[in-house]
Amino acid sequence: MTEAASSTIAATLTANRESAPTDFRAQVGAFELRWSADAPASLSVPTSTHAGRPGVGLVQVFTAVEQRARTSQAYWRSALGERLRVQGSDVTTDAEASRAVLVQTDAVSGIEVRTTVTAPVGTRAVHVEHDVRNAGRDTVLLTAVSSATIGFGRSQDDLDDVVWGTAASEWLAENRWGETSLRTLLPDISLSLHGQDARGHAAITSHGAWSSGEHVPCGYLTRGDGEALAWQIETSAGWHADLSQTREGGVLSLLGPTDLEHQFAHELLPGETFTVVPVAITASPSARDGAIAELTRYRRWLRGPARDQALPVVYNDFMNTLMGQPTTEQLLPLIRRAADAGVEVFCIDAGWFADPAIGDWWSTVGEWREASARFAEGGLRRVIDEIRALGMEAGLWLEPEVVGIDSPAAAQLPDEAFFQRFGRRVQEDRRYHLDFRHPAARGHLDATVDHLVAEYGISYLKLDYNINPGAGTDHHATTAADGLLAHTRAFRDWLERVQQRHTSLRLENCSSGAMRADYALLAVTHLQSTSDQQDFRLYPPVAASAPVSILPEQCGNWAYPARAMSDEETVFTLVSGLSGRLYLSGFLDELRPAQRARIAEAVALHKGLREHLADAVPFWPLGLPAWDAVTVCLGLHTTDGDLLFVWDRDAAPAAFELPGVHGEVEVLFPAADSVDRREWRLQSAEGGLSLATPAGLGARVLRVRRG
Repeated sequence: MTEAASSTIAATLTANRESAPTDFRAQVGAFELRWSADAPASLSVPTSTHAGRPGVGLVQVFTAVEQRARTSQAYWRSALGERLRVQGSDVTTDAEASRAVLVQTDAVSGIEVRTTVTAPVGTRAVHVEHDVRNAGRDTVLLTAVSSATIGFGRSQDDLDDVVWGTAASEWLAENRWGETSLRTLLPDISLSLHGQDARGHAAITSHGAWSSGEHVPCGYLTRGDGEALAWQIETSAGWHADLSQTREGGVLSLLGPTDLEHQFAHELLPGETFTVVPVAITASPSARDGAIAELTRYRRWLRGPARDQALPVVYNDFMNTLMGQPTTEQLLPLIRRAADAGVEVFCIDAGWFADPAIGDWWSTVGEWREASARFAEGGLRRVIDEIRALGMEAGLWLEPEVVGIDSPAAAQLPDEAFFQRFGRRVQEDRRYHLDFRHPAARGHLDATVDHLVAEYGISYLKLDYNINPGAGTDHHATTAADGLLAHTRAFRDWLERVQQRHTSLRLENCSSGAMRADYALLAVTHLQSTSDQQDFRLYPPVAASAPVSILPEQCGNWAYPARAMSDEETVFTLVSGLSGRLYLSGFLDELRPAQRARIAEAVALHKGLREHLADAVPFWPLGLPAWDAVTVCLGLHTTDGDLLFVWDRDAAPAAFELPGVHGEVEVLFPAADSVDRREWRLQSAEGGLSLATPAGLGARVLRVRRG
């Protein structure tokens, strides 16, 4: 921190103390921390009439002995949290971010909470994390701790035009965003007449180990005047987002695992410290798209050095292709065609380790050695040598956290290396779950990765996660959810250490097609497969919505042309791929020459756009699409103009407008804007860009240059 910056901060804090001895404030980026001698620290946006309200404690601590100070079902006003008082604070700044550190204590329980609020430069976002230390004499059993609790609105009337945006998610139908009026969730119940705050709440919650398998751990609140808050919870374990109302307005509380929702508790012995799940919050006066833009910028800061890596074009042999049954005979022609198309990484998917005679090999996974029966005449090495000889890097599929019940590794590793409940191994769909807190589990995978890199020169790993083991493991943990949280943290640490040993290794966070797409993992991996959806007609809503919760440059959107597709359908699936990181699959060796030409064109375009993709900010001219939306559009603001990815799923000719899109428009893909003599008609209009499309499925990539 510079001397001038330090002096300015010191002067600001001193002035606040002198003018109002019981009211202290610390500015951190666009946010402000506020506390007094009689109240815990709260978080707000001083330029906003909506975001943040003094008196709503930033951190709420629930224990087995003390829950709420006033009865309700919401996660705020905890008895312990209400008693927290700031004992010390410090604000620093450097070239990357400004940071405020507060230490609050509870004189009754002896709990001490050290809070760090970080505001990256260039964003209206804060990263919030807490360390809870037991400074008392007695053991404390934590049952829930809020990562951030923030008020919004200043009265009950302020809640009337607030909208809650969240995304439902499931396998093959990920990132289905929708908006609900807050009053639908929290009705006006005349709180002023009763002289009390409400007791109800509305919430979304994860279950088990798929952090985004049911709901995406991200959301937003918007108001009619354009003010918006967006948030994300950064954990691969349990999480909970909670809304409630008071006489003064609303309360949003973001948490990791809780006792009621996840069977969580953590025993905190005297002197011990528990680290709470971190979260991010952004604020914007520019509605949903503005708040998501701030979250996008924040995510790039969070990833740090990882975002400096190149963005290669990847081909994977799974989707609608070999489906987990690769062989030398089938792979070699795919490898040659992928190289012809300009692919840079060829990833061999699942099955490379399984004897083809087994058929359904899931119960045998976990040893991670090549199946010689699949790769005749030279083995897997011959296939990988062919990949590298044609100028591509080689990748393999791996599911590091599981061991099949029939795998030799299941007998070789000790019980303590696996998830356990009530003294027995947890089994899900014929597989055990490794516990990465145990050195034998980490050692097994360290040896696996080191072997694959040394023996085959692997530089890309697609990491899958296809089981949900329930609440977690209670072995060496207070509860199963406590064990799950500890495992996920150990797994993330393992990912970081692997990359420190193998600096050229790129990691894809597949996770059963985005069932565990969270920024605990995405901060330390490079690519996220956005879906396992094999119907190209259903992919556009997934691809268009994914950048709400995933960086555009990490959105691995599948494109899988097939010979049976028409030329327009081939373009349609390639546009889905181009809308993020182009992720190719399909029987390229069977395609018509015209289809192969389209793929080469798409790959070349993607290589030209990816430099701008790494700084792109998403927007949605038509709003976030419904699952059955006929017309879908994703926009990306880039330094080279705005990119628009437009899909028309109407069987009949269609005409529609993209509101607010103005400027010189060109069709980037397909280059000639003519497929089977079918053209899209584009025309500038007062309200935006008007489009007219022919009958049948169609999609285009457009670039708009503003004057």
